[in-house]
Amino acid sequence: MSAEYGIAAAREFIDAFNAQDHERLAAALNYPHIRLARNFTRVESAAEFAARSRRGEAHLKAEGWHHSVLAAVKAVQAGIGKVHLQMRVDRCRESGEVYNSFDTFWVATRRDGHWGIQFRSSYLGVAR
Repeated sequence: MSAEYGIAAAREFIDAFNAQDHERLAAALNYPHIRLARNFTRVESAAEFAARSRRGEAHLKAEGWHHSVLAAVKAVQAGIGKVHLQMRVDRCRESGEVYNSFDTFWVATRRDGHWGIQFRSSYLGVAR
């Protein structure tokens, strides 16, 4: 059952990301939120995450991003209060053309009754 909640948390994040609704996006997470890309980034609060997300919006638009698709998601481990998710995300142009596809590993957690993404590690890689 917890696997379903973890997957739902990931879908909520992607939906909020596509809407570029920064407060909703921040609410899809649990804190502190950790992201591992080139370096570790730790974000302590929803307000801090929303501010960072707003700053990143222009970069997305500049690369031609229109929306992202959760192309694949699989709960590889699930327990009470924590789910490990193996995912593939496609970044798409307005036409629907996929210009970047990458693998990512997320951890969804249940904290104070809220399921949210607490850790993300991505191989964004080179545009395809």
